[in-house]
Amino acid sequence: MTKNILTIGIFVLFAFFGNTMVKAQDAAQKHSKTLIQPPYLKAGDTVAIVAPSGILKHRQDEVNRSVALLKGWGLHAIVGEHVFKQDNHFAGTDDERCEDLQKALDDPSISAIWAARGGYGTVRILDKLDYTKFKQHPKWLIGYSDITALHNQLNVLGVESIHAMMCTSMTKDQANLEQTIATFKKALFGEALSYTLKGSKYNKEGVVSAPVVGGNLTILHTMLGSSTSLDTKGKILFFEEIGEYKYHIDRMLQSLKRAGYFEDCAGVIVGDMTKLRKNTTPWGTSVEQLILDVLAEYNFPVAFNMPTGHEDDNRALILGRNVKLTVGKAQTTVVFE
Repeated sequence: MTKNILTIGIFVLFAFFGNTMVKAQDAAQKHSKTLIQPPYLKAGDTVAIVAPSGILKHRQDEVNRSVALLKGWGLHAIVGEHVFKQDNHFAGTDDERCEDLQKALDDPSISAIWAARGGYGTVRILDKLDYTKFKQHPKWLIGYSDITALHNQLNVLGVESIHAMMCTSMTKDQANLEQTIATFKKALFGEALSYTLKGSKYNKEGVVSAPVVGGNLTILHTMLGSSTSLDTKGKILFFEEIGEYKYHIDRMLQSLKRAGYFEDCAGVIVGDMTKLRKNTTPWGTSVEQLILDVLAEYNFPVAFNMPTGHEDDNRALILGRNVKLTVGKAQTTVVFE
């Protein structure tokens, strides 16, 4: 009897620890999955400019400057047929905006797709897109803000993308765009990217190496419950925002939290929180403290002051790429690996 009990006990322990090890290995493999890296650009390659979101009213000059910028780098530029169309709030109808983007996705001669602007509208065409030909010839997709919807979709598909400036950034006064343009070019041509961020008393210290994902907080919130909601397990979540009340930011973060976004997250990088609106009832704390309060129960590092988002200084990030994040009170470093 004692021998049987001992045998059963050993079997149970083996089964338990064996299953635990398998689960851990499966989780590690899932978290370490390397995304497809589209080919970096070289002189002679072609970039397509498309407008999947808001209207480009009186923005011809910015697009022309963007075309000139690409040509100055030795690249060819083509502007989508419907970029300057107008359909109420949008740069053409859903079908027209989708058509330009789909053509760029399908065309093997195009090496990168650059969003002319954000605004709102990308989510309306997500489910119309066909990535069959894109998977055969992956290419870089570039943009931020509303383009987060496409970044999420590509991340789910297993392809890296570039969170960076858009054509409407190319205003006449480019005095504050030096790093914005330089880091965009580095990301596009495959030069090393690394950032040293100014410190913050709110920083939650730590070191981690993991893929960075994310984008605009509102769009991340919009994706919840859909097939393009991000898997943040084992990843560093980046987010930025513009023009929101603090209680809106709290509500969105609480929604992400309830959806499990932070359960097995490896870290958080907070970008620009721009032009926050004042409510008649004051929130009572800084936006940094608001974020820390939401994340209080988690042990991963949290870095503030990433100059990425809706400010002129909008540094490029390669979403889906592994970074080493070293967070201290005095400074933070973000090194793409």
